[in-house]
Amino acid sequence: MSKHPNTHLNRRLYRSWQALILFVLALSACSAPSQRDTQAASYAAAHSVGSLRLIGEQRIPLNQPFMDTIVGGLSGLDYDAATDTWLAESDDRSEVNPARFYSLRLRYDLNGFDSVELTGVTFFRQADGSTYPSVATFAKRGGDVPDIESIRLDPHDGSVWYSSEGYRRLGLAPFVRQAGRDGGLLRNFPVGAMFAIDLRGERGPRDNLSFEGLSFSPDGRYLWLGMEAPLYQDGPLPTVQAGAMARVTKYERDGAMAAQYAYPLDPIPVAPGGRYADNGLSEILAVDDHRLLAIERAGVQDKQGIFHFHIRLYEMDVDGASDIRDVDTLRTSRFTPVAKRLLLDFDHGQLEMVDNLEGMAWGPRLANGHDSLVLVSDNNFTASQVTQLLVFEVLPRQD
Repeated sequence: MSKHPNTHLNRRLYRSWQALILFVLALSACSAPSQRDTQAASYAAAHSVGSLRLIGEQRIPLNQPFMDTIVGGLSGLDYDAATDTWLAESDDRSEVNPARFYSLRLRYDLNGFDSVELTGVTFFRQADGSTYPSVATFAKRGGDVPDIESIRLDPHDGSVWYSSEGYRRLGLAPFVRQAGRDGGLLRNFPVGAMFAIDLRGERGPRDNLSFEGLSFSPDGRYLWLGMEAPLYQDGPLPTVQAGAMARVTKYERDGAMAAQYAYPLDPIPVAPGGRYADNGLSEILAVDDHRLLAIERAGVQDKQGIFHFHIRLYEMDVDGASDIRDVDTLRTSRFTPVAKRLLLDFDHGQLEMVDNLEGMAWGPRLANGHDSLVLVSDNNFTASQVTQLLVFEVLPRQD
C-alpha cells in the first residue's frame, strides 16, 4: 500500500508531541508532593490555640463488629494527611482480639460532623511476626502483653509509632515502638533506664499508669512522651486533697533525652461515691516547639460502681520549667514545673455526656483556615461507657 505524502511529517510531529508530553509528566512528578511531604507539611504547619468551638460528635456503637474484630478501647488517634484517613488504636490487651489499630474516615466541616466510617484494621506485630499475646496466652507464647495507649504517624516517613503501658505484675516494662503501616515491627525505641520495672522495690512506673501520651514535635525532629502518673519514686498519686507530678520527656529521634519536665496534675475534682477515683495525663499533642496540649482525665466511681469522667484540656508551656532528666526523685527535689493554661473544662461544656477521652490529634484545616482538633474516648468495652469522637474548631490566640 502506498504511503500518504504527509506521513513522514506526521511522524515527526507525533514524536515532538510525545517528547513534550513525557517532559510535562516528568516535571509534574518532580513538583507533585509525595505522601511523605504531605504528611510532613501537615505536622510542620504552625498551630495557635486560643479557644475551642465544638463542631460535633459521632459515636461508634458498643461492640460493633468489623472485619472479624470488635471495635472498642480506642485510646489513641492520628491523622494521615496524605490519604485523608485517620488511625485509631485499641488498648485491648489482646483479650478481645489481638492488639490492633483501625483506619477511619471522618466527614466534617465548619457546619457539622456528618459521619465516621471504619475502613480497615491492622494488627500490631512482634519481632517474630506474631501478634501480641494476651495475659492468658503469655505463659505459652512469651513476648509482651500489650496495653497500647497512643499512636502517631511519623512525619518523616509515614510509619506508625505507638506506646504501651506494659504489664508490671508480669515484669513487662512500658515501651515505645515503631512499625510499618502493615503493623510489622521496625524497631524498639530506647526510652531510658528510669522507666524500667524494678519488682524488688517501689521504683519506676506503676502498673497501668505509665506511657499514655505520645507526640512528634511539629518539625518531626523530637518525640514527646507523657506519663499518666508519677513514678513510684516521684511521690503518691493524686487525691481529692492534692495533685501530683507526672514526667513529660522530650527525645531526640535516636532515643537520647533532650529534656524532661514535671507536669502538675490536678487533684481529683470530685470525691468518689464508690471505692475508686483517679486523675492522670491521658494524651499530649505538640502545638509548637515549647507548647503542648494535655488531656487530664479523672475517672470517679459512684456508689453503683459506675465511672463518671471529668475531663480538662490544658495547654502546657515548658519554657521556664526545670529540666529534671537527671533528677532521681521529685519527692524532695526543688524544681519548677511546666506552666499550664486551661482551654476547656468538659464539665461545663455543651455535651450531655463526656466519656473517657484518651486520644487527640490535629485534623485537616477548615475552610476558614483554622485548625481542627479531634478527640476520641476509650469505652473499655463497657456498656456504661461510649466510644465518642468529638471535633472542634481551634480559634487562634489573639496575643
